[in-house]
Amino acid sequence: MSEPRQILVTSALPYANGSIHLGHMLEYIQTDMWVRFQKLRGHQCIYVCADDAHGSAIMLRAEKEGITPEQLIANVQAEHSADFADFLVDFDNFHSTHSEENRELSSLIYTRLREAGHIANRSVTQYYDPEKGMFLADRFIKGTCPKCAAEDQYGDNCEKCGATYAPTELKDPKSAISGATPVLRDSQHFFFKLPDFQAMLEQWTRSGTLQDAVANKLAEWLDAGLQEWDISRDAPYFGFEIPGEPGKYFYVWLDAPIGYMASFKNLCARRPELDFDGFWNEGSSAELYHFIGKDIVNFHALFWPAMLEGAGYRKPTAVNVHGYLTVNGAKMSKSRGTFIKARTYLDHLQPEYLRYYYAAKLGRGVDDLDLNLDDFVQKVNSDLIGKVVNIASRCAGFIHKGNAGVMVAGDAAPALTEAFLSAAPSIAEAYEARDFGRAMREIMALADRANAWIADKAPWSLAKQEGKQDEVQAICAQGINLFRQLVIFLKPVLPALAADAEAFLNVAPLTWNDHLSRLENHTLNPFKALMSRIEPAKIEAMVAASKEDLLAAEAKAPTGNGELGKDPLAAEIEFDTFAAVDLRVALIVKAQAVAGADKLLQLTLDIGDEQRNVFSGIKSAYPDPSQLEGRLTMMVANLKPRKMRFGVSEGMVMAAGPGGEEIYLLSPDSGAKPGQRIK
Repeated sequence: MSEPRQILVTSALPYANGSIHLGHMLEYIQTDMWVRFQKLRGHQCIYVCADDAHGSAIMLRAEKEGITPEQLIANVQAEHSADFADFLVDFDNFHSTHSEENRELSSLIYTRLREAGHIANRSVTQYYDPEKGMFLADRFIKGTCPKCAAEDQYGDNCEKCGATYAPTELKDPKSAISGATPVLRDSQHFFFKLPDFQAMLEQWTRSGTLQDAVANKLAEWLDAGLQEWDISRDAPYFGFEIPGEPGKYFYVWLDAPIGYMASFKNLCARRPELDFDGFWNEGSSAELYHFIGKDIVNFHALFWPAMLEGAGYRKPTAVNVHGYLTVNGAKMSKSRGTFIKARTYLDHLQPEYLRYYYAAKLGRGVDDLDLNLDDFVQKVNSDLIGKVVNIASRCAGFIHKGNAGVMVAGDAAPALTEAFLSAAPSIAEAYEARDFGRAMREIMALADRANAWIADKAPWSLAKQEGKQDEVQAICAQGINLFRQLVIFLKPVLPALAADAEAFLNVAPLTWNDHLSRLENHTLNPFKALMSRIEPAKIEAMVAASKEDLLAAEAKAPTGNGELGKDPLAAEIEFDTFAAVDLRVALIVKAQAVAGADKLLQLTLDIGDEQRNVFSGIKSAYPDPSQLEGRLTMMVANLKPRKMRFGVSEGMVMAAGPGGEEIYLLSPDSGAKPGQRIK
């Protein structure tokens, strides 16, 4: 066993403007399992997080609900905290970015960066809502598309034709907040000079702190040359005012990661044995790990380490990045009931079912994880109930009935005992590397061996034979010892099951090193069912409840035509008009985000005899564009090329859906070839 380590761990901060869903829970469960493993091994491992509580969206939602932003974030924090606690995510501290600790640290870091020459300021021209009295981000501006004349389009991209443009190009622009016509105004903004840290970041991102796939992605940004980062927003804004700059506020992404430091500092005030400087100062021997999703890599692996470097603090030991969650092989969908809130899940199912399924699926890479609900039921029932809990339920009754609950001494299966002991280092290595899926496979392989051995010995048959009682007791004592080993190995994933098992085993809370010992001449408590099977009806009820959540939301948000959830049909066209459309099968050779565009992807399409460049406003549905590469889709090949802000678009891909995250790129049947015409 190595010397105890000092480890500080964080998960990305949930935004205090909505509920936690199962996609969010993937990250917090992953982090919690890793932290619990470290604590089980005897290390000092501190897990902190906080609600991300600043920004225009929170300010506007609070205003809409007729409460203060402080009341809103307090309400959401209570909801988030309950969800995390009920999913057995055990933070050492769950704080808020709207705290005095964060205000002080944000001001200190900004001041140090400014004094070191890493802050610039210059004038920026933006749309301003004269009625609301605030500058408008692109998402808060709507108008008529300058390309296709579609109404009610956002300030940077048309959802109907896919065109991109500057907000100033919109026809009849309106504020999405007040409906007023915005005007252009200049304002002084403050910028963090990220290019000052180009050389450091080129070295740091390749130093082993990131997975290779993440480092490769960041290399694209670094190779293109870093840009200065706008870190200020104008009043009114819910956040921290920049020191010495009245009416100017830190952009939410400036103070959000500093919230990690603030949450830890808040904890240090209550736990004197923790030294803030000892964890955060340059040269610290403590370890610092961030767990995040791949959508916020740039903030955590470029901006954040550069800010820390410039302010004289240490940089993360590692940034551990995970992929997205899909459900039943597709994006989470409100209409299908697979956009499942944490609380909706908890209303129907035990949290440890999901913790185990996530563990069984999680590798150390950035691949997306699919929650297949049928596989979920089968795997949990088979592994946890059919393999692990089954060992204890098979053996406990014989020990209570035949020996008053006392486990006899002796080892009835030395080879099996040795196999369990020998597996422990490999399982520990898998946990350390965040390769939870490998750890679960190795643990379940041991459970299979234990069950096979018990089945071969058949104590239930021996119990019926004269003179076999000692053998029955030896077999069942061995079975309980093997069960205890499995519980130790699974404790980071299944803490509630472990606590119930410890009560049955009549032992103190188990640590990792306890796998080296056995229970002998030891009295068990009466056995109670440790876990029940998942009934498919509960899955169906959960999905139905998620759909009901959607219906309730729709009832509160009528569409523009006055009907709930019903879109008007477009004007009819003649058949000859439709027949003129040249639909072709296209192979997506390359897909990438477009720098400076919130909703746009750039697609390179192979249509047989040539390749086309197409811009499409589907980024919200495919935040990881690389998943589209190699896929066949359908495109309008004879659409007149249109010159856009980011280049020329030479066609249009076909997609369906209500918009936002629910956009589905259409694909031809299997067997189609690039360039084939669709008739």
